[in-house]
Formats: sequence, C-alpha cells, structure tokens
Amino acid sequence: MKLIAFLLLAIASLAQTHSGISYGPHERHVLDLWLTKSDKPTPLLIFIHGGGWAGGDKADVPAKLVAAMLAKGISVASINYRYSTTDPLPAPVHDAARAVQFLRSEATAWQLDAKRFGAYGISAGGCTTLWLATHDDLADPSSADPIAHHSSRLQVAVGMSPQTCLEPDIVVGWVGDQIMHHAMIGRAVGMKKGEDVRKPKAEWIKLLHEFSPITHLSKDDPPMLISNPRVDPLPATSAGSGIHHAVLGIKFAEQAKTLGATCILRIEAQPSDTPTPEQFLIKHL
Repeated sequence: MKLIAFLLLAIASLAQTHSGISYGPHERHVLDLWLTKSDKPTPLLIFIHGGGWAGGDKADVPAKLVAAMLAKGISVASINYRYSTTDPLPAPVHDAARAVQFLRSEATAWQLDAKRFGAYGISAGGCTTLWLATHDDLADPSSADPIAHHSSRLQVAVGMSPQTCLEPDIVVGWVGDQIMHHAMIGRAVGMKKGEDVRKPKAEWIKLLHEFSPITHLSKDDPPMLISNPRVDPLPATSAGSGIHHAVLGIKFAEQAKTLGATCILRIEAQPSDTPTPEQFLIKHL
C-alpha cells in the first residue's frame, strides 16, 4: 500500500519541465517535455497520441508511463501533430518525424542522449511509431532547414493496438470488411465519401502503401513491441474491432520474424512471459 501511495503521489505531482514547445510552423507543431534529473545525457521516450490521426492530444500521455520512465532516468516528450481531417498523409506522420529530428537538434541543450530515442504510440500513434521505427532515415544533410539534418530513426518502439498496414486489399483479407467501415484509413488520404474506398485513386493507394509500417520492415530495424488487449473474433464484428484487431500485430510480427527483425507480440489477456511495454522500453533505452 505504501508503494501504491508513493506512485500515486509521484504521478499526481508530475509537471512538464517545458510545455507547448514549438517544433514547426503549424499551431499543432507543439510538444511537452519532462526532463529527468541526471548529471549526464538521458535517453528520451516520445509519446505519440492516438485518435485515428483526426483527434487526440499530447495531454493523453499516460501519467503512469511518464512516472515509470522518469523513475528510471528516461526523459519523456509528448507531441501533437496535424490532423488528417485538414492535412492528410503524409502530414501527421511526417510531423512526428520532424518532432524526433527537432528533439535531436536540441539534445545538447536539454541533456538528451541523441543515440537513445524511443517512441510509444497508441492506435494511429502506434502506426506512426512503427513507421518511424521501420522507415529509412529522413535526415537530409543538404536541406536548408537545420532541423532536417538530424536523424528521424528510433532505437526502440512500442505500438499499442497499432495499424501495421493500411492497404484495403490486404487488411480486408486479414480481418474482414468491417475495418473499412472505420473512417481512419479513408480519411487519412482525403477520401470524402464512404464509396470512395471501393474506387480508390492511384495516389491514395500509393500513400496507403507508403505509410503502412509493414511495407518498410527490414532486419536492421530497432527492437519493437506490439501490445493488444485480446484477440477478437474473425472476421471483425465492428469497425472498432477491425481497425485495432490483434491480427494486424500478428501479421507484422510474423513478417518481422521472417526478415530477422525483433518484434515481440504481447496479448494482455493471454498469460505469457513477454515484457510489459514499460519493461521493454527501459531495457532498450
């Protein structure tokens, strides 16, 4: 009971070291930062909120996650990004990449270890997190923007109920057509009507392929963990079940294993010896 009381007190007393830091020109290009006390550069965990790329906020970062990281000497950032309702792909995902690059650009000022950056994302934030983990580095040394000179790569990634693939022909085969009744995939590329899904434009197909994390999997990707609460029936019986179905993680983990990449799949409802997301992050950061 004393430990629980201590943790609750620690969580209640958390306050950002810096709040509302701008990392770009848009009003949603802002982040909050919690710096752990240390006399040397610290690892950094970046939280990417969920909401189907159309909702959510940096304030959604779980307080217990922040407390757990700070207690282990890991600093934490939580970012906002543009919504797909006004700025479709690549905006939400590339915003997250820029936030990573921005934080690296300020590593010396905030005493961060630029070689130990991880991310934790929920739902669409998990999709973004896995995309950052698997995609080639976006650093551009020739850019006129000095922030773009920095690496966008992660050293560890955790996705909570993430979308690992966005391509309709593939995901419908995995979980059934209910997944396409959810607005996230169509909205992400600017589809305006439900029937647009049946006749997608070539540019939409290209975007959905590009921003599917499974597209970019390779053996040199950092350690990844995917967590789902349970394995729902198949085919999915609702849009919500479809867009968050554990099969999306199962297929990703299977492909990672085939390629020689490290991806742990954790199903919360099933007893196992897999690490918790917090344990996994602490181990690799």
